[in-house]
Amino acid sequence: MPNVLVACMGNAIRGDDGFGPAVARRLEAIARSDGADVAEFGIAGIDLVQRLMDGYEGVILVDAIDHGKPAGTVVELEPDVPDVRGLPWETLQGILGDLHETKPARVLLMARSLGYLPPRVRIIGCQPLTTDAGTELSPAVATAVEEVVDRVGAIVRSWQGSRNVPVTERQPR
Repeated sequence: MPNVLVACMGNAIRGDDGFGPAVARRLEAIARSDGADVAEFGIAGIDLVQRLMDGYEGVILVDAIDHGKPAGTVVELEPDVPDVRGLPWETLQGILGDLHETKPARVLLMARSLGYLPPRVRIIGCQPLTTDAGTELSPAVATAVEEVVDRVGAIVRSWQGSRNVPVTERQPR
């Protein structure tokens, strides 16, 4: 089983919010042979949490993320995901919100709270120009797709080269 999940998120009918799905299509088109699963998760965060329950050593989340930078700017983050286990339900509800809408931070918190967050996590985001209705990416964001495909490949190869990280302990469903 591949040990890295490349989770591409976004809404393909909302302009540049379709960045993640565009990266997924490009990664599938070049037939990744470096042992990574590539999957498109749309905007359903709970699907991603369920997929992480299969057990991975690493996850790379790809999404359009507004950082207030010029359109097409790619940002790579190594998030610090706090452990929220043991917090009262009311507090968790406020933190996690609605997992039917994918927000990387919420998905990672939920996975961590359930004990399924892999030890290696990376977020690669691209600054959108617009998220208005439409199926086309803006030119700047479309150009960023290739950069992110290359970055994902480099991260996966790097992680594959140091496979001494144990798979997160699997818990029964």
